[in-house]
Amino acid sequence: MHPPLQPGWIDRPHERLALGDFRLESGEVIHDFELSYVTHGTLNASRSNAILAVTAIGSTHHRLDFLIGPGKALETERYCVIVADAIGNGLTTSPSTSRRQPGEAFPRFTIRDMVESQRRLLDHLGIAILHAAVGASMGGMQILQWAVSHPARLARAVALVPMARTTAWSAAVNEASRRALMADPGWATGPARKGWHAWTAVMQVLAGRTPAAMEAECDSPADAIAWIEQRWQAQEKMAASAIDWIYQTHAYDAHDVGTTQGFAGDLCAALRSVTAATLIVAAPDDLYNPTAAARAAATLIPQALYREIPSLLGHQAAGGTRAEDAAFLNREIAAFLA
Repeated sequence: MHPPLQPGWIDRPHERLALGDFRLESGEVIHDFELSYVTHGTLNASRSNAILAVTAIGSTHHRLDFLIGPGKALETERYCVIVADAIGNGLTTSPSTSRRQPGEAFPRFTIRDMVESQRRLLDHLGIAILHAAVGASMGGMQILQWAVSHPARLARAVALVPMARTTAWSAAVNEASRRALMADPGWATGPARKGWHAWTAVMQVLAGRTPAAMEAECDSPADAIAWIEQRWQAQEKMAASAIDWIYQTHAYDAHDVGTTQGFAGDLCAALRSVTAATLIVAAPDDLYNPTAAARAAATLIPQALYREIPSLLGHQAAGGTRAEDAAFLNREIAAFLA
């Protein structure tokens, strides 16, 4: 189900690509698989102006709307921006929406399965080579996987707050979020309202922000608690599915571009194989995807440019909610794509 439109979101017609039985890298199959996507702008005659944008964990095709449109980094007068919803986000086929494999009957999937679904979409649209691919957080992780899996199809990669291999810390954060949701008896089939209430404190405060950001925004401990309540109310309006989040965190935990076929688990070799010009943007004091992980990936990719967002917000600096952060990202990405 699509969440209610929020300020700054771009309303575009939803399109769906039916792929039937979609085989995962595990060998399992998602039946009646449909990929949800939207497009902004128009493909040129040579189909050479396509940019793929992908979604972060728990988000939809609106995640990068602050980068899309006239005067933005993903300029729709110049580029055709195709935004693909990730497996398990509630719009593309997910545990919460599957009729034949609902809930815990849904097979586990991976970041590489997300990338494969996107490759199938590009084939359907007749796009041989992407001008660029862009994503943040889990989206940035998909972009690095794209660069390793399909070097001949990707000219430029823009990965915001990514990891090439999920750190132990990030997996621990995901486990904390799962335990918060699964403490609610309705986590597998219902709205899990109490679970999301606890999840908000874990993910939007302890992992998503920084101590400095909270000090800057809150004059007292009571203000901080009130802020958490506001974030919970906003999250509740999204009507997200707990089981979808849980499945996506399992894909997140398993992420490692080194385990791509042909690299035998060698992360360094996988990153050194990247031929796309690559922009990696990190956030200082990222408490979800550690800043050091993004920096390390940038040192291994041959044509990588590394930047840090001058922000106190930590992981959420890549969300575009703060005007200064959005402006920085639009400038850096526009310059890189040009």
